[in-house]
Amino acid sequence: MKYREILYSNYHTTQSGRASGVDAIALFNREKWRFSIEILPLVQGFSKTSKVYDFGCGSGSLLSVLKDNGFTNLLGMDLSGEQVKLAHQLGVDCVKEQDALNYLKDSSEKYDLIFGMDIIEHFTKNELVELLSLIKNKLNPGGKAIFRTPNLDAPLTTVFANGDFTHENYMNASSAQQVCLACGFNAVQVVESSVKIQNPLKELIRKFIWFGLKQKLKMTLFATGRSTQNVIFTPNMIIVADALK
Repeated sequence: MKYREILYSNYHTTQSGRASGVDAIALFNREKWRFSIEILPLVQGFSKTSKVYDFGCGSGSLLSVLKDNGFTNLLGMDLSGEQVKLAHQLGVDCVKEQDALNYLKDSSEKYDLIFGMDIIEHFTKNELVELLSLIKNKLNPGGKAIFRTPNLDAPLTTVFANGDFTHENYMNASSAQQVCLACGFNAVQVVESSVKIQNPLKELIRKFIWFGLKQKLKMTLFATGRSTQNVIFTPNMIIVADALK
């Protein structure tokens, strides 16, 4: 039996829910809060009737945020039956249990926005190149693909990168741009993910520490003769890949 059949069948129980340390509803709401910070600003200007596809959507927390903000044409898919069941229980009824890669191969549908949150790291390099090429061809002119994935340039990288047995590949901002451009995207931007904490006092302390840590990391790059351009340090990075207009 392949490892994916075992680990994805109960992914919420053995990984996302277990690692978060909170119950399913609390995790769902926390994810929605973070997506509202990270993703909503990136889709400003898109019509609320834009066709949206979220592959590997988990419990559907991003789709729920988009729905709350007026988007109406939504579809999500996840390989984990447990995650899909949870999405339906949480009121996200646009989620289907299906292999996203096979769907993209077989479907003739095109989309204005395609999302992949915490999913592209689960593919081998060969699979990822195939997936990105498929996604590029499934975007309407002027569409965007937006991914969130672990950032190999972050401090304590292994906490995110190796914290999930199902991860297959790791990138930094430079390699993310490289592979997306090679797969045919017109322009690729990589930005920091949010590291905010909901507790106001803890967030104030975190901001102070994070500022000092970033300066230290930049000085380390400078001391080794390397540029800090195109280097980000947040545990996750957000990749925004544009289709041709």
